[in-house]
Amino acid sequence: MKICIFNVLQNLIKIPRYQRRLILVFGDGLLISISLFFFHNQLFSSQQESNFINIWQYFIIILLTLILFIYTGQYKSLTKYQSSEIIYNQFFKNLIFVIVIFLVQIFSTLSLISSFISLLLFSIIYNFISTTIRFIMRDLLLNVNKESLINVVIYGAGQAGAELAASLKFNGKHNIKFFLDDNNELWGRTLYGFKIYDPDFLKKSKVNVDQILLAIPSLNKDRRKQILVNLGSFDLPVLQIPSIDQLTSGKDRIDTLIPIEITELLGRKQSYSNNKFIVENYTNKIICITGAAGSIGSGLCEQLLKLDLKTLICLDMSEKGLYELKNLLDKLNYKNITIKLILGSATNKKLIYDIFLKYNVEIVFHAAAYKHVPLVELNPIQGLSNNFSSTLNICRAALNFNIEKVVLISSDKAVRPTNVMGASKRLAEIVLHYYQKKTNNKKNNANYTCFTMVRFGNVLDSSGSVVPLFKKQIKEGGPVTITHENIYRYFMTIPEATSLVLHSAVLARGGDLFLLDMGNPVRIRDLAEKMIRLSGLTIKSKDNVNGDIEIINTGLRPGEKLYEELLIKKDSSERTNHPFIFKAKEGINYSFSSLEQELENLEKFLLDQNTKMALAKLKELVPEWNTTLNFNE
Repeated sequence: MKICIFNVLQNLIKIPRYQRRLILVFGDGLLISISLFFFHNQLFSSQQESNFINIWQYFIIILLTLILFIYTGQYKSLTKYQSSEIIYNQFFKNLIFVIVIFLVQIFSTLSLISSFISLLLFSIIYNFISTTIRFIMRDLLLNVNKESLINVVIYGAGQAGAELAASLKFNGKHNIKFFLDDNNELWGRTLYGFKIYDPDFLKKSKVNVDQILLAIPSLNKDRRKQILVNLGSFDLPVLQIPSIDQLTSGKDRIDTLIPIEITELLGRKQSYSNNKFIVENYTNKIICITGAAGSIGSGLCEQLLKLDLKTLICLDMSEKGLYELKNLLDKLNYKNITIKLILGSATNKKLIYDIFLKYNVEIVFHAAAYKHVPLVELNPIQGLSNNFSSTLNICRAALNFNIEKVVLISSDKAVRPTNVMGASKRLAEIVLHYYQKKTNNKKNNANYTCFTMVRFGNVLDSSGSVVPLFKKQIKEGGPVTITHENIYRYFMTIPEATSLVLHSAVLARGGDLFLLDMGNPVRIRDLAEKMIRLSGLTIKSKDNVNGDIEIINTGLRPGEKLYEELLIKKDSSERTNHPFIFKAKEGINYSFSSLEQELENLEKFLLDQNTKMALAKLKELVPEWNTTLNFNE
C-alpha cells in the first residue's frame, strides 16, 4: 500500500504544473462538498427546514469558494514546502469566504446558509479537513524516494540544530535519524519529532548513518577540537554548518554544509603571546621581508600590519605571488602603513644593497627559499644558489649597512640533512653563525647587527605542505598519494608559526637558534584519512570497496626522511620565557679565517653552474649531510 501511494505521488510530481493545480482545485471542490454534507447532516438533521434544500446551492458555495481561493493565491504555494502558516492563511481565507457569502445573502435573494454563526462553523470544519489533508500530502511528498536520501545525525540540539533540522526536512536530500548532544538534560527528549541521545549512543546504535552534521557554531576552538576528535572515532564523514559570522552576514544559509578544515584538528590552543612585548619592539620600524609572497612571508606581512610599523618592504621574485600579496595587504592595511612591493630575487646582491640603502631598513626577515625537496633534488644548483646565496647577500648587506636585526627562517630539514634542500638550509644557518662572529667585534659600538634564526617544521596549507596536495587530490576524486605508510611530520598553522617567529626575534641577542615547539608529529597516513573523512567522503579499501577515495603508497622520494627532527643533539635546548619557544645550544666549530674563502669558492662554483664541484663543496661545509652522491666520479 505504502509503495503504491509513493508511486502515485512520484507520477504526480512529474506531470505539468497546470495539471497539478487542476487536481488541487478539484480536490478542494471535493473537500468543500464533504464539509457541506457533514455540516448539513450533523448540525441540521433534526430541523424540519434545512439550510441546504437545493443542489444548486452547493454548487454556488463551491464555486464562490474556489474563485476566492484562486484569487488569494491558494494554489501558488508549493505543497511540499508548506509550513504551519497554512493554518493561519486558510483560516483567514475562510473568514473572507464567510463574509462574502453573508454579504451575498444580504444583497441578493439567495439563501445559502442562514446565519453568520452557521457559516463560521462550516468554515472551521472545512479549515480542519483541508489543512489536515495538505499536511498529510506534504509529509508524503517529503518521504518520496526516502531510500535514496543521505542518512544524517545532527550533533547539537540547540537553536542551530533545530534550524538545521527544519531546513533539511524540506531540502529533499537528507534523512535525519536523531540528534546527539552533550547536555544530559536533553537526553530522551525530542526535537521536531527526532529523539535526542548522548554522543556515545552512536556507537551502540545499529541505525545506518552516512554523515554527522555538527551544528554548534558558537563553540570555542578547544571544545570544538575535542568534539571533532571524538567524532573521528565513529569513522564517519563530518560536516559543519557555517560560523555565526557567516550566518549573520547572510553569506551562507544554515543548511550550507561545509567540510571541517584539517587545521581545526591539528591546530593547538592559541599560543601565549605578550602583545605589549611585541608591539614595543616593532613600533615605528622599517622592516624588510624576503620571500614575502610565500606562506611564511605573507603570514609575517599580515601579522606585522597589525602593529605600528613605519614601513613594510615586501621582496619576492614571483610576479603572480606579489600581485596576490598586494591584493591581500590592501584589504588588511587599516593602519595605512607604507608598503613597498619589490619584484626581484634576494640572490641579486645589487638589488639587496639598493633596498637597504634607499629605505634605511632596520629589521630583515629572510623567508626566501626553495623548499620543495624533490624539485631541489632535480635542480640542485638553483636550489643551493637561492637558499645559500640569498642568505650570504643579506648577511653581507646587513653588516655593511648596520642593520639592527636579521632573522633567518630555517627548517627542521636542516637537522642531519638527507637532501640538497636540507643541506642548503643548514649552510644558511652556518652563514648566520659566521656573520654573528664577525659582528661580535662591533658589539661595544652602537652599530651592532643581531643575527638570529628560527627553526621549525611544516606549516599547514603552505605551498610545500601535503595539505594543499591532498585537498586537490580529494577534490579530483582521488587517489590520495602518500610516499610511505609510516612517514611522520610536524605541523603548525601559519598564524601560530609567524606569531612565534616575531616573538623569537624580540628574544634574540645574537647567534641564537630558536626552535618552535611543534607538538607531536603526525602520521601522514592518518592525516590523509582524516582529510578524506572531513571532506564528507569515505576511504576506499579492501574492506570498503565502495568507498570514495583510495590512498596509494608511492614510495619514498630521493632524500626524503621518515621522521624529521628539530635538534642535532638531543636535550641540547633550553627554555625561554615563552612556553612554545626553545633555544638550541648547538655550537658550530669552523675556522673563522678559512670559512670565508670556502664560501667564496662555493659562490664561484654556483656562478659557473658547476654542479659537481658545488655539491662537493656543500658536503665539505655540511659534513653531516647524508647523501648517496659520489663526488669523485
